[in-house]
Amino acid sequence: MVSIKPQPPTLLQKAMTLIQDSTSLSHLLQILPLLSKTSLDRHPFVAAKFLRRCFSLPSPDSFYIARSIFDHVPAPDAFLWNTFIRFHLQRGNHAESLGLLRRMRLCESVALDTFGLSLALQACGGLGSFTIGETLHSLVVKLGFVLDVFVQTALVDMYGKVGAVVHARNVFDEMDVRDLVSYNVMLGMYVAGSYINEARKLFDEMPMRDLVTMNTMIHGYAKTGDLVAAQEIFDGTSERDLLSWSSMISGYAQSRQSSNALRLFHEMQLANVVPDEVTMGSVLSACGDTGALSMGRAMHRLIDKKRLSLDLRLGTALVDMYAKCGDIETSRNIFSELNEKDVITWSSMILGLANHGHGKVAIDLFSDMISQGIQPNEITFVGVLSACGHIGLVTEGWAHFNSMEGVYCVLPKIEHYGCMVDLLGRAGQLEEAIGVIKDMPFKPDAVIWRALLNACRIHKNVELAEEATKNLVLLDPYVDGHYVLLSNIYAQANMWDGVSRIRKLLRSKCIKRIPGSSSIEVDNTVFEFVSGDASHPQSKEINEMVDEMMNKLKMAGYCPITSLVLQDIDEPLKESSLARHSEKLAIAFGLLSLPPKSTIRIFKNLRVCEDCHLAIKFVSLVYDRQLIVRDRNRFHHFWGGECSCKDYW
Repeated sequence: MVSIKPQPPTLLQKAMTLIQDSTSLSHLLQILPLLSKTSLDRHPFVAAKFLRRCFSLPSPDSFYIARSIFDHVPAPDAFLWNTFIRFHLQRGNHAESLGLLRRMRLCESVALDTFGLSLALQACGGLGSFTIGETLHSLVVKLGFVLDVFVQTALVDMYGKVGAVVHARNVFDEMDVRDLVSYNVMLGMYVAGSYINEARKLFDEMPMRDLVTMNTMIHGYAKTGDLVAAQEIFDGTSERDLLSWSSMISGYAQSRQSSNALRLFHEMQLANVVPDEVTMGSVLSACGDTGALSMGRAMHRLIDKKRLSLDLRLGTALVDMYAKCGDIETSRNIFSELNEKDVITWSSMILGLANHGHGKVAIDLFSDMISQGIQPNEITFVGVLSACGHIGLVTEGWAHFNSMEGVYCVLPKIEHYGCMVDLLGRAGQLEEAIGVIKDMPFKPDAVIWRALLNACRIHKNVELAEEATKNLVLLDPYVDGHYVLLSNIYAQANMWDGVSRIRKLLRSKCIKRIPGSSSIEVDNTVFEFVSGDASHPQSKEINEMVDEMMNKLKMAGYCPITSLVLQDIDEPLKESSLARHSEKLAIAFGLLSLPPKSTIRIFKNLRVCEDCHLAIKFVSLVYDRQLIVRDRNRFHHFWGGECSCKDYW
């Protein structure tokens, strides 16, 4: 038998192996002298291998090393040019990519291929240049690649990214052969441009679909708020990945359908799909919307357990969630610990502090934000002006309002004028509030007039209340809150004829009051109560606790404000009606279900009424509990018979 002796590896093979085994930039630098000495740095195949290895390393210096190798190759081939162009494209250097393409075109020995053209079209899409795109389209025709499905798909994608929807569709319609990638690119372009009807039509026409197809439609419908259609496609998808779940959860969270968002997240966990930072941000938003503090804390622990990066988005979401769930101290602690904060992070913290009645702290934080060079935006000033409004800082409020456009180039919008009307009205400066309304550069909306009407309630100005209500009725004639608030103002002034007129008006217009609802979280479950609710399985025990609670409160000095009941019934029935307000039912359930001395947190969909506000102050005193109530306007922290709002809400 003849023994064949293994041949030693050639110098080229050695160089290729060394490059392949390199794990750092320093390793590649050690190889450079060998390549230079043997002239292998001029070999297109070795150079391409070296470039790809450079590009795979995170070091910013890798680019300069790669560039030196590229410049030493006397006659780079198309593959080497495309490798270098692709590197620039992946780094977002779209102009440089097109510049290299132009240099490549000057080389007579190098022919532009379909891959190079597709890279150029991607760079053009990244730049958003329709003019360059048309030029490249002409080049495609000139070089005879107009029927190539790869290039045609790149053209569709390019036109979509530069906003030329009609041109993209024309290219798509001219394709003799369309593969799944082509369909998905066209579908994605429609969704990105919010052409959801066109997307659905194309979706129905597609001869084949994959997970990318389904995710694109789910995302499109969720983004436009059509969650019924999104859920239909989601339910009909046998294969789901992180994007499928995340799109649905985000859609529900953004549409304020928070219970559905949390339900889906639970199902996602049962499906063993690991969430990412985007998913967790949406879940935290849903927790904040519903006031589900225990669940929000569980999500925080999950973030730590999964070692998700506490980046800017997720850190801000945690700050916002804790503030909205009533735990302002934890919100402040997380804010302080964040290494990176942008204007949204600062604004979330300022708004959270304002809503909890910490107006002075919120304004001081705004000063810190400015001192650190962060430019405020519209949301920032809503927080600052709200902070002034909650504690009655009129002079400071005017100063901040006037600084918006003059100092920070932020044009005041109607919500900022609304904050000023609210601030002035609460402070009793009703004429000044009217002046702000008259001087507004746009017509006042219902929020503006309602702020004025609430100020009239505080300061018992019947005449101005009637004017505000008249404007509110013109804007929203079937909203019960306008009439109820005016009726309460009449009752405060002992104008019972006015109260009677409001009752008759409500009956004649068939206007039904929106039921007040209050939610409380017990054992990681959110329970919701409406006024007079008897649907809870423990309804009997809850009502017994309400009766016991009201008796104890009366013994401590509580007197029900029965004038708030608009029904024509006797006093005992009015007291019974007030006792079954949703806040009181939720508090009674909390007293039954939560450990002694623990904080009771209630979340109300409407503004807390004067009677409930008074009663909760007595509950905090009689039962020695801290209660935190979030209503439509702000947080109220009750302790020892007092409220953090100082009855100024």
